[in-house]
Amino acid sequence: MQIHHSFAAAALLAGAVCLGVQAQTPAPAPAPATAPAALAAYPSKPVRVVVTFPPGGSTDVVMRLLVPRLNDKLGQQVVVDNRPGAGGNIGLTLVAKAPPDGYILGVGAAGALSANSSLYAQMPFDVLKDFKPVTMLAAIPFVIIGQPSLGPKTQKELIAMAKAQPGKLSIAHGGNGTAMHLTAELFMQMADIKLVTIPYKGSGPAALDVLAGQVPLAVVDLPSALQQIKAGKLVAYAVTSPQRLPMLPDVPTVAEQGLTGYDSTGWFGLVAPAGTPPSVVSRLNTEITAALNDNEIKASLRNLGVEPAPSKPEEFEAYIKSENLKWAKVIRSANIKLD
Repeated sequence: MQIHHSFAAAALLAGAVCLGVQAQTPAPAPAPATAPAALAAYPSKPVRVVVTFPPGGSTDVVMRLLVPRLNDKLGQQVVVDNRPGAGGNIGLTLVAKAPPDGYILGVGAAGALSANSSLYAQMPFDVLKDFKPVTMLAAIPFVIIGQPSLGPKTQKELIAMAKAQPGKLSIAHGGNGTAMHLTAELFMQMADIKLVTIPYKGSGPAALDVLAGQVPLAVVDLPSALQQIKAGKLVAYAVTSPQRLPMLPDVPTVAEQGLTGYDSTGWFGLVAPAGTPPSVVSRLNTEITAALNDNEIKASLRNLGVEPAPSKPEEFEAYIKSENLKWAKVIRSANIKLD
């Protein structure tokens, strides 16, 4: 993912509106304080942020880490409302149908904001029409891990083994239709190999079963496997992000080991209902971006294995569109469908 972590906020203030008057009467000059006063009026009551995952998960933890800073800067209470289910569709449906005034927002992940449109036969909302992207919040890189006893020590050796034994090796992931599942499918498609994918109820259980020798390979998020990798109990074949990770500087990316252009990173960001005023979107973007760029908050996020990724609204919107196109192709090729 190539989202630049820089944002210079510039709230766009509405121009004066000329009112109809008699022909000989000059139009009254607009009051100079009107537009700034309108901008300052938001928020005038608590803001609810719908998080599409249960309490305690990465998405929830990141949002709650930002809440004290946002309470202070916005001057109103920010309330986290956890609405998990249906791959994020339940929570985001609530946001899509909310009034476009900035008081009900949503935190959606890569699944609900990109892949779900291709995974589900019917969607309760249109990602590209029903939301106004505010900012990316964070990225969660994945890592391809294996048992040390498996044999291969590098991605090249792993691919060679898989090609010699098509359909024999299995790879665990965090659940059907999750970003980890799609990460594995993209890896297989680009490497031209066939692995048996095994869904688990989350990244942690998948990593534990690799550690226990129940499954030879897995795609997991970094926090689930970092300590075991550092202890030499798991082999890290590659990280799935475009760049190496500071936490695992000696583990190469998938792309630099021969699969040029490979990029699969978990991510999540803040969206508002379509039609939310630009001034409100700008205010939210300014305050959240400043919080994510705070050194203390950045350090806290990185300790969780999460990379802060603030962006401009237009950057986030373009990224969502590109992710929708990329994963639609992968999902069609793998013939993945969810009910």
